[in-house]
Amino acid sequence: MNSADIPAGFRFSAIASGIKKTVKLDLGLIVSECPANCAGVFTRNKVVAAPLLLTQPRIAKGRCQAILVNSGNANACTGAEGLETAEMTLQLLAGQLQIADELIAVASTGVIGEPLPLEPFSSGVPKLVAGLSATQAATVAEAMMTTDAFSKIATATESGGQNYRVLGLAKGAGMIHPNMATMLCFVLTDAPIAPELLKTALPRAVRKSFNSISVDGDTSTNDMVLLLANGASGGAMILPDTREAQIFSQHLDRVLLDLAKMIVRDGEGATKLVQIRVIGAESEKTARIAARSVATSSLVKTAFFGEDANWGRIIAAVGYSGIDIDPNRIDISFDQVPVALNGLAAGAEQEAKATGILQQDEFVVTINLHSGEAESSYYTSDLSYEYVKINADYRT
Repeated sequence: MNSADIPAGFRFSAIASGIKKTVKLDLGLIVSECPANCAGVFTRNKVVAAPLLLTQPRIAKGRCQAILVNSGNANACTGAEGLETAEMTLQLLAGQLQIADELIAVASTGVIGEPLPLEPFSSGVPKLVAGLSATQAATVAEAMMTTDAFSKIATATESGGQNYRVLGLAKGAGMIHPNMATMLCFVLTDAPIAPELLKTALPRAVRKSFNSISVDGDTSTNDMVLLLANGASGGAMILPDTREAQIFSQHLDRVLLDLAKMIVRDGEGATKLVQIRVIGAESEKTARIAARSVATSSLVKTAFFGEDANWGRIIAAVGYSGIDIDPNRIDISFDQVPVALNGLAAGAEQEAKATGILQQDEFVVTINLHSGEAESSYYTSDLSYEYVKINADYRT
């Protein structure tokens, strides 16, 4: 990412505040030069962290100017003390930026159940504000990381009728499963987007990206996707149901899907990124249910890790998904190599070819139900020994 990819009117800063046990970036700040139109999508977990309790009602009002994010501590299951700490961080930042605290979103990620100390914010927030720069977006992406192996950044540029940029920063590697996952994502654009368009485009894009991935079947307490549009690129407001709205939605879809794939690729202990594509379904809903069933099967995921073209596990996962199927019509392929035709093995030669496909770090499993014209996809990882190792000693 270079400076040309960063939307105008946004500034960034990140520091190592001491929240993490190691000396790594763990506190980040994003500030728009003016209040931005905004929208958000949040976890559906019934256990909700303090930052979400404060941020959700603020984002619902449709205006946001700053995002304060920390890693190393989720500030979840911390009771009244955790909520008070989150509120105090808001007040600290509002005072430093001299803006209303209603314009600030807070986000946290990390260990659940441990009190979040205020001191790193008391000493760190003034440093963050003093260090704000238009070129430091990558440092915020790094400060969001927990078990991530790499930071996640995606961009898009529109240079047609209106010139603007879209930037997405995300984190996530474990506890990844709809709705949504252990993930944070902040999407920024300098396009002038109407609030009502943001509120429809973002959930639709999330559904096709972050809500269509699974690493381990766990949904966390802190997940949020925020979309801010500050209009700094100028031009006419982009309204719903217009050609310009369609173009913006396409850029948003692509940025979020790119980030979602990065999260799966970085799944804790993962060695493979696999697209589960169900076609020939009666409806998009039934295709999605079948794809999700396969993508979340531990037996399927361990077979991917073992590079075993065990299509029996795949057809079984389709069978217990709950949708109506005719097993005698199902075809299954790895990339372009069929391993099952009409519910029967395609032969040892084909399976040997498919084993070669599974040795790749990225491939597509296509399941044709032959019962309609609809399709849907899920993205998943393999399940390895390393996943157990990482999560067995996560708190140590």
